[in-house]
Parts: sequence; C-alpha cells; structure tokens
Amino acid sequence: MPSATDGDRRRSPPYPKIVGGSGMTRSANETRIRYAVIGCGQISQQAFLPGLARADNSVLKALVTGNMEKAKALEARYGVRVWHYDEVPALIASGEVDAVYLATPNALHRRYAVPVLEAGLHLLLEKPMATSVEDCKAILAARRKGGGKLMIAYRLHCEPGTVELISRCRKGDFGSLLAFNSTFGQDFAEANHRGHSGYWSGPVPDMGTYPLNAVRNLFGEEPVQVHAAGTRTPGRGFNFDDTVSVTLRFASGKLAHFIVSYASAPVETFTLVGHKGSVQAGPCFMFGPSVGITYATKIDGQEDVRRHEPVEQFGGETFYFSDCILNDRDPEPDGEEGLRDVRVLAAVEESLRSGQTQVLAPIEALPGVSDRQVMRLPPVEEPEDSELIGVTPQSA
Repeated sequence: MPSATDGDRRRSPPYPKIVGGSGMTRSANETRIRYAVIGCGQISQQAFLPGLARADNSVLKALVTGNMEKAKALEARYGVRVWHYDEVPALIASGEVDAVYLATPNALHRRYAVPVLEAGLHLLLEKPMATSVEDCKAILAARRKGGGKLMIAYRLHCEPGTVELISRCRKGDFGSLLAFNSTFGQDFAEANHRGHSGYWSGPVPDMGTYPLNAVRNLFGEEPVQVHAAGTRTPGRGFNFDDTVSVTLRFASGKLAHFIVSYASAPVETFTLVGHKGSVQAGPCFMFGPSVGITYATKIDGQEDVRRHEPVEQFGGETFYFSDCILNDRDPEPDGEEGLRDVRVLAAVEESLRSGQTQVLAPIEALPGVSDRQVMRLPPVEEPEDSELIGVTPQSA
C-alpha cells in the first residue's frame, strides 16, 4: 500500500552524517540529547543510527567499538569521534554526551550499563535487559544511585498498531482474553557471533522477547508457570537449541504459547483469542521502511483489517526517550519492564535444562504502555548488509 511518506523514504540516505562531534560543550539552550552508541554491530548500523536522523531532539556525538580499523571507517561515515571500549570511562566523564544507546552482545550489558548509570547518564538499553535477574537488579541499583533515566529499547511500545491493539484489549474489544499463540523465526547465519555464544545469544532471548513482551502487555498480567522444550536442527552448528517452544500459564488461567527459531523460513505471526473476538497479526514484530504492523479481527462475526503505515521505529523510540529526558518524565518501558521479561527468559533456560515446569512468584502487572507513547515518524531507508562496516550479517 503506498504511503504518504514514500517520497521522504526515497530521499533519505541510509546512513546520514549527523552534525556534531567530540570536544563540544552543552549550551544553556541545547534542546537535543547527545548520544553515544556503545556497540556498533548490525542493529546499531542498520537501524538505530539511520533512525536517529528522524529524532530531531537527539544527536549523535560518539561511537564505541573494539576494532580501531573499523573505527576509522565509522568516523568517516558518521563524522563523530569513535572511542575504544577501554576508553568508555573517559567518555562517560567527558561531559560530551547525555545519554547512551547500548547495543553490545547481551552478556556485556551489565558491564557497560552500570558505570553509565552510576555516572548519572541516561541509558537506552537494547533488549533483553541482561542475561540474569541478578544483572538486571544491579543495573536497576545503578540507575537509582546515579539518578539518570533508564529505558529498555522495546521499540514496539511506541509503534501505532501495537499500542492500538494493547489499548483495545484493555477496553475489552475482544472480551475476556483466553489464549495467545505466536511463531517467530528466521534463517540465522551461524557465522555471526550470536550463532555460537550460548542460550543468551540464541532465539529465545533474541526473538522470544517479542511474543513474551507482547502477551504480557496484551493480557495485562504476569505469567506464573513456564515450560519449554527445544530441538537442534540436524546439519546446523548452533551451540544451543535453535528451535524452542514455550508455554506460559497466568494466574487467571490464561494460556500463551510461542515458538521461536533460528533455523526456519522467515515468519512472524500471533493469534489472540477472547470470548468475544479474535486477532490474527502479521507482520507484528519486525521493522523497516516497508513493514507496517497489520492485524485482522473478528468480533461477533464481523471481520476487519487494520493496516498501519510503516513508521520509523528506532527513531520513534529515541525521540520518545529524549523527550522523557528533556521533560523529566519516566519512560514507560523501564528497567522493571525489562527485568520482568528476563525472569521469564531465565525460567525458560532452566526448563530447557531440567525438563521441568518452572514456577514464578505472582506479581502485580505494571501500568504498561500508554497511547501517549505513539510516535509516527517517517521511516528511513536501511543500508544493505554489504554496506555495514565490520559486521557479519545475521541473515543466512
């Protein structure tokens, strides 16, 4: 379906050079949040950095990588200073940035999130928040100590179609909700570092976070039981279960199930069923200049399809986070939201190991997503995999 923003997308360069750089001090009337990006892998180069150009309350000031040959090319492309990981303490103390987008491998989140937050900087942290409940709690403690803001990068919490569907569930459009089922898969390249870095770099934390976070918000409840089963596809070299089935039970009796895979054809769907109506959604988790979240409903026999125009999801979440900083508001997908997903992901890991259903302590649901979070920024074009600097692409 043609979009009113098609012209904007055609004019948008895939990796705009953003004015700014090191050595600048913040003026009294500065209205843009100055970002450093720690971790210059695929998600940063292909999505966050292009999307940042749409957030006019935000500006790139620094990049961090461990490969200084890669750094030269990044500096030439983006026009900002590139720091080494060993220089992160100096970057934090420099006064040149207000906030950090952290997109390192998952196992390194705590290592860099804690000093950033303890220094009072603001942090937009890629999901999953960390690789253990203990690490999540350490990150939350650092935020309390430093006083900055922490947001987990759940971009769909600012996406119009997703927020609309959550709001409709709250209003009871589908009646009392009963069940949720989702399939999310891709053919992942084993050469990428995530293909051989264990469970916390595999499909459950990477892809399973999407249906998990969706159902928690659609149901407005937290799961109390978790059971998982996995398999390893013959001929594939992953060092984890590449296809995993997860079943969740909620205190009210609601049931949810999802399958995620690193060894399948691309797929992203979910079904939501209530006593009054049902939802079929797809695409429902991905992003890009041609991806518009779409869902079909059937309520009391009446069918309807909602096709939302593509929006700039990464630029939208960044604009929202910067707006929260500038106006001293707490962002919604905060560290507590991230912790609640990680406790389920950790239970999945243990269920895969033991074969046993895991029981979670019941906790009250968070207030959750608000309609005020919706961002409708025109999407930018993404660079091709071949244009990424020093990255082994994820797609096989």
